[in-house]
Amino acid sequence: MTARRPILETTPQSARESFHCEEIRGRGYGARWHFHPEYQITLVLKSAGYRIVGDSIAPLAGGDLVLVGSNLPHVWQQDPARDASRGAVHAIVVRFRGDFLGEHFLEGPELEPVSRLLQRGARGLCVGGATRERVATRMRELAGQTGLPRLLALLGILDLLAQSRELRPLASAGFAPELRPSDPARMQRVLRFIHASLDRVIERDAVARCAGLSAGAFSRFFKTRMGKTLPQYINELRIGSACTRLREADSKVADIAVDCGFDNLANFNRQFRAVTKLSPREYRRTFAQNAS
Repeated sequence: MTARRPILETTPQSARESFHCEEIRGRGYGARWHFHPEYQITLVLKSAGYRIVGDSIAPLAGGDLVLVGSNLPHVWQQDPARDASRGAVHAIVVRFRGDFLGEHFLEGPELEPVSRLLQRGARGLCVGGATRERVATRMRELAGQTGLPRLLALLGILDLLAQSRELRPLASAGFAPELRPSDPARMQRVLRFIHASLDRVIERDAVARCAGLSAGAFSRFFKTRMGKTLPQYINELRIGSACTRLREADSKVADIAVDCGFDNLANFNRQFRAVTKLSPREYRRTFAQNAS
């Protein structure tokens, strides 16, 4: 898993395209915790992992569709414990700038709904319901198109999203990450340490030593970059992993709690409800009903 002071990533857009689209297939997404000036629409067709958008963490599954705002830190990650095969990940990613059709493109009266959509995207937007199905179909079509049909497909997708009432913000309203391009190596070390230790007790002092900081300085360092405390972040990562296991495995809830690093079932149930608003059993039952 990844997260930290995000790095600036350059979009590999060619001179012959006004926006970039790529289809990702493989063992993982090949990305780190990053940001870029482009807006991004990501459709997950297959994955068993998690995504982080701002300070929102959620498990991934096929059908996940998200709009990420300009310069909003994010990362999608495959969980190799769930699937490390060559076909573990299949996703379509579209990146575009707000001025991809000209400096004053979004100022036209016809584009007001799209302009509002992109403003809302500053917190990231998860797409649900019928809108998700319609946009997913358009995304699949776009991935195979070129020229004017490809451009029109993106405009159609933006129109669908702009008119929809099935979009949910992801990052908290107070999320305000620092985007200075410093300290990426330090935060990378910290997050590798955390993600490799989720199944056991993680002491703040140990993580602080990994960062080369005192405990107090580390707490401030982490909070300013992640928008939450170390215990909050660890807890949400563990809950995200538990959600994946509840959806995909028939293991007992108590066993999942232990595997995800919780010391007892009561604490797991309490923390799980605080994050998801459901008990683990309610989450499993609700997902099974929706899937059927």
